[in-house]
Amino acid sequence: MSESAGKTLTEDQVLLIAKALGDRRRYEILRRLGERPDALACGAVRNCMGINPATLSHHMKELEIAGLVEVVREGNSPAMFYGATCLRRSTNA
Repeated sequence: MSESAGKTLTEDQVLLIAKALGDRRRYEILRRLGERPDALACGAVRNCMGINPATLSHHMKELEIAGLVEVVREGNSPAMFYGATCLRRSTNA
């Protein structure tokens, strides 16, 4: 995930990110994912956000299109897990 450091974003990428983060729920989802060192199951995201599966799917797709989250496979589990691709909270204050 640190491989994105130093990359230059295109104008289209910046616009996709701005669109994705323009929604408070998507910002909150990304913030919560960024606080975690590992991926989070889709159901866990839905439970902590209090939204229905279709709404969560829409928000996750927007974040994925913007390159802010990625689907992470965990073993043979059929569940979808998501991890933030660019946001990690620093432990240094």
